[in-house]
Amino acid sequence: MKPHRGRAGAAPAAAALVFVTLLALTLATAACGKAAQSGGRPDGGTATPRTGGFTIGLLLPANQADRWERFDQPLIEGRVRELCPTCTVRYSPSGPDAAAQQQQLRALLTSGIDVLILGSVDSRAARPTVRGAAAAKVPVVAYDQLARGPVSGYVSYDGKEIGRLQATALLRALGSDASRLRVVMLNGSPTDPNAADLKEGALSVLEGRVKIAKQYEVLNWDPVNAYADMTAAIADIGPDRIHGVYAANDGLASGAIAALRSANVHPLPPITGQDADLAAVQRIVTGEQFMTVYKPFTPEARAAAEMAVALGRGESIGDIATGTVRNGSGRDIPSVVLQPVPLTAGTIDTVIRSGKYTTDQICTPDIRSACEEAGLLG
Repeated sequence: MKPHRGRAGAAPAAAALVFVTLLALTLATAACGKAAQSGGRPDGGTATPRTGGFTIGLLLPANQADRWERFDQPLIEGRVRELCPTCTVRYSPSGPDAAAQQQQLRALLTSGIDVLILGSVDSRAARPTVRGAAAAKVPVVAYDQLARGPVSGYVSYDGKEIGRLQATALLRALGSDASRLRVVMLNGSPTDPNAADLKEGALSVLEGRVKIAKQYEVLNWDPVNAYADMTAAIADIGPDRIHGVYAANDGLASGAIAALRSANVHPLPPITGQDADLAAVQRIVTGEQFMTVYKPFTPEARAAAEMAVALGRGESIGDIATGTVRNGSGRDIPSVVLQPVPLTAGTIDTVIRSGKYTTDQICTPDIRSACEEAGLLG
C-alpha cells in the first residue's frame, strides 16, 4: 500500500475528486432519461420493470486475462442470451490499474449501458468507478471481488473457506511433526479484501500448528513480486529450512517455485495455490505444486448474468441471492457466495470431468510420463 502523503499528495487527490465529480455530472446528465423512469430500489432494481432488450457492460480485470476471456466472458454472455435474447453484453477487458479501469467505465457508460458487471482491479480504488455508475443510474454487480461503493449485487467464492482448504492441505502435506516446521506465507495483495479473507481463513488453521517464519502481502498478486519476496525469505531463513509455502493463488505459487528453483532447493516443499490455472494443474501432476483450489466458473458466471438481467429489468434479485454481504457502504448487498473445491494429484481429474481442461491440454508431451503415473492416460 502507498504511504500516507500530506500536502504533496493534495494535487493527485484533488485531480481524482475532479475526475469523479465530472464523471458523475456528465453521466448523470446522459442518463437523465433513465433516471426519470425510476425512483430506484435498495437492491438496484427500478421501480417500473423494463420490457425488451438492454445493454449489460462487462468490465473484467487485466490480470488472469486468459481466464476471463476463455471462461467467464463466454459463460456470462451465454447465460444472458438464454435469459434475454434481445439483450447485449458489451465486454471491455480492463486496464492494468484502477485509473485505467475508471476510464474504461466512463467509455462504457457514455456508450450507453444499463447494468454493469464489474471485476475490479482494486476493490478499494473501485469506489469512484461504482459511484460513477450509480450517478448514471446503472446498477453494479461486483464479480469475483467485492468492490467498494454502492454495489447492487455480489457473486464470488468464499475466501475464508479457500484459505482454510489451502492451509488444511498444507498441514496434511507437512505431516505429524508440523509444529516444528517453518512455513512462509505469500498472501494476496493488500489492495484486495479477498486476500484478507484468504489470509484469515489460512491463519485460523495454521496458527499454533506450524511456525510461520515469514509473511508477505504480495502487491497486485504479481508473480514477480512473489519471486522477490520468496527470494528474500530464502536468504533470511535458509534454503533448507523452509518446509512449506502457503501461496494464496497459482500465480504466487509460480513465483515461489521459481525462487526455490533458483536457490537449488530440491525437493521442493509443499506449495499451495488457487484458481486451478492450467500451468498449476500441470505442476501438480509433476509434483512441483502440492495443491490448488478449483472454483468452477459456470455457477459464478451464471449467477452474475442472472443478477444483471434481473437488475436491467428492474426486478428484485432477492430470489437469486443466497445471502448478503457488506462492503462498508452501510447496507446489506444481496450475494451469491459459492463453495470452492480443493484439488490435489489424487483429484486432478475433477477439472477434466467438469470440462475445464481436456486431457490433451494437461498432458503435453513433456509431462506425458507424469500423467501416466497419475492415471490420467489410459
